[in-house]
Amino acid sequence: MKNAAALNHISSNDAVLANIISTIEYPQIVSTGNVFNDLISCIVEQQIHYRSTKKIFQKMLMAAELASVTPENFSQFEEHGIASYSLSQAKYETLLGLIAFWNTHPQVNWQQLSDTEVRTYLSQIKGIGPWAMDMILLYTLERPTVFPADDFHLKEIMVKEYQLNPASKLKAQMLEMAKMWGEHTSLAVKYLLAWKAFHKKR
Repeated sequence: MKNAAALNHISSNDAVLANIISTIEYPQIVSTGNVFNDLISCIVEQQIHYRSTKKIFQKMLMAAELASVTPENFSQFEEHGIASYSLSQAKYETLLGLIAFWNTHPQVNWQQLSDTEVRTYLSQIKGIGPWAMDMILLYTLERPTVFPADDFHLKEIMVKEYQLNPASKLKAQMLEMAKMWGEHTSLAVKYLLAWKAFHKKR
């Protein structure tokens, strides 16, 4: 649901986002709440499905006749979904690492974990790095203060809109801009990413 107070805070402190917020629709995204499913999306497509344009993960689900992937139906997804695409050895090994992790941590309540705890758990899976962790926190668990500084598209849009220098400590520059958003970083990030998608469609 749109948070008027959060939007007012961002708009009052950031002229760039004030213009974006007044121009495009609120980037409403319905989370699956399924960490396992969304991690697989990140692995097989190198993109989380909420943002995917190629829809590779969704096509895999369709091929496997599944609405989402769970540990219980993963073999069906592997046989009918993954089999229709060519995965690199590194991606396949990461998938196996994910399955092994889930088998030893079947009762993790992701919603009750802090952001730091989520990162600590996910860091145990070889091949899952900071970007994938950020995507899970941002889209799946819908945490309010996520700043995915490693995201290519966020870097690109912030360089353009805030006139940042990509050749000089870009991450530090981005973090400095993010201070304007206070406790509403995730909302600001979603608007920036939606702004880039908006321009692509024009």
